[in-house]
Amino acid sequence: MNEHDERWPEERFRQLRQQADPDVDKVVAGYLETRPPGQGALELVKAVIAELGAAKREAREPSGEPPAAEIFEAIEFVRELPEWGDDRELLARGQAVFADYGLYQSAALFFACLPMAYVEVSSARVLAGVSNLATHSLTRRVAETGQMLVDVMGLKATDSLQPGRPGHTTAIGLRILHSVVRALVEEKYADRWDTERYGPPVNQELLLATLFDFSVVTWEAMETMGVVLTDEERTANLYTWSVFGHLMGIEVCRDGPLTLDDVPAVSARLGRMLETSDEGRRLMAMLLTEMEAYMPLGWRKMPRSLVHWIFQHAEHGADRVPELLGVPAPAWWFTGLFAVARSAHRRNRLAGPVRGVVRWLVRKAGRHVVVALIDRHSDGQAAFRIPDELARAWRIKRSAPAVKTRAIRRSVRTTLRAPAQGRKGPR
Repeated sequence: MNEHDERWPEERFRQLRQQADPDVDKVVAGYLETRPPGQGALELVKAVIAELGAAKREAREPSGEPPAAEIFEAIEFVRELPEWGDDRELLARGQAVFADYGLYQSAALFFACLPMAYVEVSSARVLAGVSNLATHSLTRRVAETGQMLVDVMGLKATDSLQPGRPGHTTAIGLRILHSVVRALVEEKYADRWDTERYGPPVNQELLLATLFDFSVVTWEAMETMGVVLTDEERTANLYTWSVFGHLMGIEVCRDGPLTLDDVPAVSARLGRMLETSDEGRRLMAMLLTEMEAYMPLGWRKMPRSLVHWIFQHAEHGADRVPELLGVPAPAWWFTGLFAVARSAHRRNRLAGPVRGVVRWLVRKAGRHVVVALIDRHSDGQAAFRIPDELARAWRIKRSAPAVKTRAIRRSVRTTLRAPAQGRKGPR
């Protein structure tokens, strides 16, 4: 057992699983006590979502007016970045990973990060139950997650994690929201939540796993896509996510950043969290249905195929993710690409062209899904928006005629696919 294995013993993970976020939970409990009669945790979830949306809009385009954010103002202990977390150069390098490879990271969100969340049972139950009570929309929740990725990474905006900026505001808002979710579970599902097995909802072990989803799992997915980050890029990116984790109240990021030396031991420990569940399978089916509706004709099965592709050789048991989530079989043509890729791996001279094809497929799929989120969720209290620079880089047109044209195409695809899907049933 080496030094880093000793830092991550099994007992530490058991402790993290039973630990929530007592500092914020205390503030939220006090805030709940001040709510009018009849307004419990569910109403507060909706209020916090609205408040977070208003706070992020103010952070992006300051109006000069003080934000009406009572509960935000109560969180005094995360006003500043930690002493170890203000390395502007390292933050800039960590954020540049998104600016340089953003479309691949966006694809990784849909085809790797979200599936990994769905195979953690307590996460799947919260996402399928509690979140749905407040938003009644899976894609709205996915859009909010995508917006978090944009806000935190900031498109080389090194101040995005500074107090008052979008990344910082997002971290505090999510930390509060997670606490309210715990209160909501206690209020509505206490008799059906196995705390001994799963710990409190959104516990420290789950938060650590989520942080790894957005960093380590994303790098591994990108590598499968043909984009290999250097150790320097991974170090900087993990540092940036660790600063965000500190603001989010993640215990293991309290006193310093995670490092690449921590990755093998933590990944191995988190692998045991992977498990099938009805909620996880339902969430995955809904996500695929939504994503595949936006694929071009002839490409409907590309999202499920990419999920199989990304996890086919994953370590620490993650290769079982498609099976655990009941992901349908890939398209026949993608199965052929699997075979070609395996052959190319044995013949190095073919590896380059095959990786090029995969990268093109990933970019195409990721772009279509991002466009879908923009078209469906560009308004409302938690709007999904990307900076103009990203829109230009990803060739996403956002004018009214472009949006209308895409809506017509979706309508045509839906009409043409309906008879075939009706004959085959939902798959």
